[in-house]
Amino acid sequence: MPRKGDRIVITLECTDCGSRGYVSSKNRRNSPDRLQARKFCRACRGHRLHRETR
Repeated sequence: MPRKGDRIVITLECTDCGSRGYVSSKNRRNSPDRLQARKFCRACRGHRLHRETR
């Protein structure tokens, strides 16, 4: 059976309103902790902190 790839697709969720507006990928070996980035939220109409969802 082939092993899983190291890169996985993740979804970024706004910490204020909970909308999921961004999709990204990350390497699970290099960054095992949850990714967070300051992105523009269309629902809040401003730059907010977005965190990775599982």
